[in-house]
Amino acid sequence: MQQIAITQGGNESGKASPADHYPLHSDARVLLGHSRRCDIRLSASGVARKHAEVRKTPDGIYIRSLGSRCFLQLNGANCRQAGPLTLGDEVRIGQAQLHIINAPTPDAPAPAPAPTRAPEPSNETAQAPSRVHPAQIPPSQTSADKRSASVSAALIRRFQEAISERLDLYRRDVLQTLSAEQLRQEAQTAAWELINEGVIELTEPVDADRVVTTVVAEAVGLGPIEALMEDPSISEVMVNGHERIYVERHGRVEKTSLAFSSAASLSSVLERIVSPLGRRLDEGSPLVDARLPDGSRVNAIIPPLALHGPALTIRRFAQSRMSLDKLRELGALSQAMQAFLVMCISHRRNILISGGTGTGKTTILNALSAHIKSSERIITIEDSAELQLDQDHVVALESRPANIEGSGAIPIRDLVRNALRMRPDRILVGECRGGEALDMLQAMNTGHDGSLTTAHANSPRDALARLEVMTLMAGMELPARAIREQISAAIDIVVQLTRFGDGRRRITAITEVAGMEGEQVLLTEIFRYRRHAALNDGCLSGEFAASGQIPTFYEAMRAEGEAPDLGIFQGNALT
Repeated sequence: MQQIAITQGGNESGKASPADHYPLHSDARVLLGHSRRCDIRLSASGVARKHAEVRKTPDGIYIRSLGSRCFLQLNGANCRQAGPLTLGDEVRIGQAQLHIINAPTPDAPAPAPAPTRAPEPSNETAQAPSRVHPAQIPPSQTSADKRSASVSAALIRRFQEAISERLDLYRRDVLQTLSAEQLRQEAQTAAWELINEGVIELTEPVDADRVVTTVVAEAVGLGPIEALMEDPSISEVMVNGHERIYVERHGRVEKTSLAFSSAASLSSVLERIVSPLGRRLDEGSPLVDARLPDGSRVNAIIPPLALHGPALTIRRFAQSRMSLDKLRELGALSQAMQAFLVMCISHRRNILISGGTGTGKTTILNALSAHIKSSERIITIEDSAELQLDQDHVVALESRPANIEGSGAIPIRDLVRNALRMRPDRILVGECRGGEALDMLQAMNTGHDGSLTTAHANSPRDALARLEVMTLMAGMELPARAIREQISAAIDIVVQLTRFGDGRRRITAITEVAGMEGEQVLLTEIFRYRRHAALNDGCLSGEFAASGQIPTFYEAMRAEGEAPDLGIFQGNALT
């Protein structure tokens, strides 16, 4: 059996006390500090109430500090945790020295601690020995560790209540003037104070730094989803009640092992999201759309509308914009389709991008906007600002929902009408979903060629039918033929997007609106995606194909003396 040999110094006489020996049993957890509740009390100077924890696991003996100001030294180098320790290693806790020794036999004297090596000058960031690393101490395979997930939830709830109470009692006058970062620092300081004062006892096999990070996130941040928001591969975070969190990664939805500590914790996070925006989320207003500081789009809905607890959906957007070249590399379109879309932008064709939820409509709109000349004046209109344009001459407008009193709302339709007075060369509407469709069609028909917008639809034909319905939502009693004539004259190209079972998003059709025939709008398919079969890895195989039809504006270009490349409308481009 191994033992801990501790020599305490720094007393009033200046002499070190004799070494004390403490046995280390298998799966042992030993708390060290000057508190009476510690397994080993250290009276030396520089020791906190609960300073460190020693654990013996099948992998070896590990030690870690239990507070932000509780430092350790291993063989003269500063560290927060270390292991596995070996015979001869010297660990300093304040003025106390700790060694790991073998237990003496009954007829042999206890071995003296191994000679200490002179500590080298170092600071907190000094290079520690190879066994010292910031990773979490490997847990032992005990039944208590297997139950740690459920115990940690209770610990986090207790910890969060304590930290919230402390901030409310002592920092109420300061919280009103603190920024988000300052508030986080205050909460982190309060958390470590609770640990060092013994108000919260970390008796569970958990890492103190991880617990503090988790508690501070739930107390003043976004809780367990903060880590998900830092993962660039995650495009959507979906919270179904406080115990179930799902994410969309690379187009596929998967369940995570994360959870909020309680329904109250999730409700607090929702309140922190909507409050800075002047919104409210309660029984009188149980659903809300909002936006995070990083631009992520948020939708939240609570009981009584949500039957199984609050639901939160966060749509994240990549910090770097996807280009058409990158989308082609990912298999979203072919080279011929890319060349055609760039030609449509440069020749100021009005484009409608349609598709279901999460198919990448905004991504395509962003990619296409990169090919607009920098000399043109662009007005963007959105519910939540998502477009990222590199041009200088851009005016970004965002609709405004009603405030807490239910007044002050500015819908997209008002912004579209106002944009017509701002001398735009092009108007980009993030999404048409209501009466603003009529104003958008009128803008496209009155000299603002080259405008772009998106709409939810399953096919190009459905997209035009939806535009017709949305136009009627403007409240104008127009005959169906008049609306269809407006649509056929305004929209030149419909780009259809689809998300497939393998998580990939592709442009499945590019269609030209070719005028009217009787009561119907004529559509001419230019490109399409032909799906074949699923491969062994779950991915779909297929090909992009040109129909062979030449768009009418290409014919007009040839008549004007230009020589457009007609070869892109022949042959296939395999994915």
